[in-house]
Amino acid sequence: MPDNIYAVLKDTIQSNDLEQSMHAIGEKRIHFTYCRSIVDQKLIDNEVLHRIQTSNAELDDVHALIRVIPLENTKASSDVDEIVQRLIRGFLFVQLEPDLHEGLLIDVADLKRGYRSNNEADNEYSVIGPKAGFVEDLDTNLNLLRKELVSEHLRFEEYIKGSLSQTRVVIVYVDGICNPDYVDTVRQRIADADFDVVFDSSLIDQVITDNANSPFPLYISTERVDRAKYCLLSGQVAVLSGGSPYVISGPSTVFDFFASPEDYYLPWVLASFFRCIRFMGVAFSILASPFYVAVLTFHYSVIPQELLGPIIESRANVPFPPLIEVLLLEITVDMLREAGARLPTKVGQTLGIVGGVVLGTAAVQAGLTSSILIIVVSLSALSSFVTPIFKMANTIRFLRFPFIALAAAWGGLGITMGFLLLIGHLLRLKSLGAPYLLPMFPFRIRDYADSFIRSPFSMTNYRQRYLRPLKLERYKVSKQKDRSDDYNHE
Repeated sequence: MPDNIYAVLKDTIQSNDLEQSMHAIGEKRIHFTYCRSIVDQKLIDNEVLHRIQTSNAELDDVHALIRVIPLENTKASSDVDEIVQRLIRGFLFVQLEPDLHEGLLIDVADLKRGYRSNNEADNEYSVIGPKAGFVEDLDTNLNLLRKELVSEHLRFEEYIKGSLSQTRVVIVYVDGICNPDYVDTVRQRIADADFDVVFDSSLIDQVITDNANSPFPLYISTERVDRAKYCLLSGQVAVLSGGSPYVISGPSTVFDFFASPEDYYLPWVLASFFRCIRFMGVAFSILASPFYVAVLTFHYSVIPQELLGPIIESRANVPFPPLIEVLLLEITVDMLREAGARLPTKVGQTLGIVGGVVLGTAAVQAGLTSSILIIVVSLSALSSFVTPIFKMANTIRFLRFPFIALAAAWGGLGITMGFLLLIGHLLRLKSLGAPYLLPMFPFRIRDYADSFIRSPFSMTNYRQRYLRPLKLERYKVSKQKDRSDDYNHE
């Protein structure tokens, strides 16, 4: 134990934001040590220093300060390692002369500085339902979950990852519902992960994934509180990290990426219709351009006679084969999309509209592409965004290019080969050890109630069995009776 912790801290935390000051209170000298970049200076001045200066109590040691300072999270300590860890998290270290081998740690962190005051989910906007989303502050996110899930079974397990960032990573699950095997798997993978800096929860996603070479996201990534709450109540494990507004959860299946929280706020008929639209939109987005290449390269005979004339006329002045024509337009659309995403909102919207109209019109007039292909590629680009999870939309954008190459090489046979390879890859994928294509493979007919369609709540009172939850039943379903007016009118 060092005799003068006050001097040791300056040598240990060699940073410009380390503040050390001395205050004379009568005949006593009090030393303050804190990191000014992460503390609430008004809290130090008004609730700590002012209270000490106006107190009439005898300040014989640091334990006497506890009775003077009206803050809850205070602790006396002489452990240098503990003091350093608390200082870099927003604590104030107070020492009284001449006893400088011990001091009082006081939590004065500024939790509001640097974070958004408006916590709506910008990338997962919802017309119907709650608008609340997670923010970059981990304590705020845990508070949101705790307020939404008022249960003593909600569990938080905290880890410190990142040798330089010392980022807090928290595993969240509902005890009594979530299968312990999934919790143990996540716990082990996070414990084995080694980082220098954890920038975002997506890094945790890539480290604990079952297959790092797959373009498919294996864990749900969401900034919406209601989606994270639904995942926890279904029996999944969620992972949060400091500095990230996104929560990842698993095990997940491919059907989870086509389900939107709005599906549960709408009547089940409408929700099922919109979910089917998403599946059809994804199929169109992946296969539309490859079919165009395959038909114009190998399969002219399948073109209807009524459509043959417009296609010949639109391609009469195009100097490129269908493969080059499609790749040129697909890459142009992706460049416009990337440019629009990186620019400010208003400028990005203008770029997308002006760029799409001007470039499309100019390309047709210059004979670089056909007008029919512009329609196909535009609809294909729009269809890729029907999925509620942005990571799956990126995967769909990527999958088009291998299918286009296969269609140019072998036509319809190439598309069939690509489809079989895609299904084979999906069959091999797992999320926390659970098959990615559940409940389709392995076949689980009782779990189809919330997969391709969203069934009425009278049929979804059981959790998905493939998650192996400890508590299968979600709620009781009362017997429905005829809703007839049974009044006696006199």
